[in-house]
Amino acid sequence: MILSRAQRNHPEFRKGASDMLSVAPGIAAWGLMTGVAMVKSGMSTVEALLMAAIVFAGSAQLASIPLILAGAPIWVILATAMCVNLRPYMMHLPLRERLLAGYLTGDLTYVLFIKRFAHPGADATERAGQMAYLMGNGGVNWVSWTTCSLLGVVLANAIPTQWGLGFAGILALLGMLCSLANSRLRWVAAAVAGAAAVAAYALPLKLNILTAIAAAVLVCLALEKTALHRSSSGGGH
Repeated sequence: MILSRAQRNHPEFRKGASDMLSVAPGIAAWGLMTGVAMVKSGMSTVEALLMAAIVFAGSAQLASIPLILAGAPIWVILATAMCVNLRPYMMHLPLRERLLAGYLTGDLTYVLFIKRFAHPGADATERAGQMAYLMGNGGVNWVSWTTCSLLGVVLANAIPTQWGLGFAGILALLGMLCSLANSRLRWVAAAVAGAAAVAAYALPLKLNILTAIAAAVLVCLALEKTALHRSSSGGGH
C-alpha cells in the first residue's frame, strides 16, 4: 500500500528522500516564483492558493496558466498538462494507488527515479522497492514545492519577479536532464524536441510544446530499429 508503514521503513524510501534533498532548494525557489507568477498573471489570490494546493506539477502549471488565462479550450489545456506529465512504471498498481503515485511524481522526482531504476520492477519485491523510493522522493519534493508555492502566492506583492528565483529550478532540471543524456538516441530526442519547440514557437496556445513532444516521439520510434538505437542500448532509450 502507498504510504504504509512497511513502505516508510523500506531502505529505498530513505534513499529517495535523501536524493531529493540535494535538489530541494532549487525546487523550493521554483515553487516560490510559480506562486508569485500565478498571482501576477491575473489569477485571484483564492484561485492561486487553490491551484498551488491542489495541482502538483511544476511544468504543467507553468504551461497551463497562460492557456487558462487566454481562454484556451479545455482539451488544449488537458493535452498540454498530460504530455508534460507522462509517467510509466505504475501500471501494475490499483487505480487508487496509481492516481496517488502519479500525483506525487513531479519532474525531478521522475528524473531521479529513472536514473536509479532503468526498467520497471520484474517482481513484487523490486516493485515494492521502486514504489518506496518514489514515495520518499516525491514526499520531499511535494513538501518543498507546495510549501514554497503557497508562500509565493501569499508574498506575491513583496517578491519582485526580477529576482529570477525560478531560474534555480530550471537549472536543477537542466542538470538532471544532461545527466540522463547518456546515449546518442537520447541526445537526438533532446535535440529534436528543442528544435521543434523553437520552430513552432509562433503557434498559439503553447502548442509548440505538444509539437516538440510529438516530433521527438515520432523520430525516436523511427530510429528504434536502426543502428543508432542498437549502439545506444547500453544507456537505455
